[in-house]
Amino acid sequence: MPQKKIVIEPDPILRKKSKPVEKVDDELRRLLDDMLETMYAAPGIGLAAVQVGILKRLIVIDISKDEDKKEPLFLINPKIISKSQQTSTYEEGCLSLPGHFAEIERPAECEINFIDYNGKKKEIKADGLLSTCIQHEVDHLDGVLFIDYLSKLKKDMIIKKLVKHKKELNKIVL
Repeated sequence: MPQKKIVIEPDPILRKKSKPVEKVDDELRRLLDDMLETMYAAPGIGLAAVQVGILKRLIVIDISKDEDKKEPLFLINPKIISKSQQTSTYEEGCLSLPGHFAEIERPAECEINFIDYNGKKKEIKADGLLSTCIQHEVDHLDGVLFIDYLSKLKKDMIIKKLVKHKKELNKIVL
């Protein structure tokens, strides 16, 4: 399965809203498998399709810590249907913002409905790290990044560093 190239901020596609998936077929499952492989290789615990340049409402997540016992979660057309009033704070990072982390406060629990890898409708209630990860990735599908929760000053500093880093990566070395 080929790994995908992860899109780095600032890239306009990361700010676009992803479109719902019409049908679950083998081609879509291959894409999900490629996204999962890309996420594991990065390494990360969540990846939205927009982060590999595809504007579809697809997310892969695996918060398991055991290398030998992976527990991937495939979310097709995920929709958050409720969020708790209680909040929790996690230090978040993002594969599209390499090397940058910030404490982000979000609802501690969320309930979502989605379509799974096999095309079945599902609903789950998540808390802790899984809840945070789901909310982070659903934000991606709506064109929102975790830095959007920071002050303008902090956000601008991070983007400026990423632009500089991107320019350095694009230089040709002879």
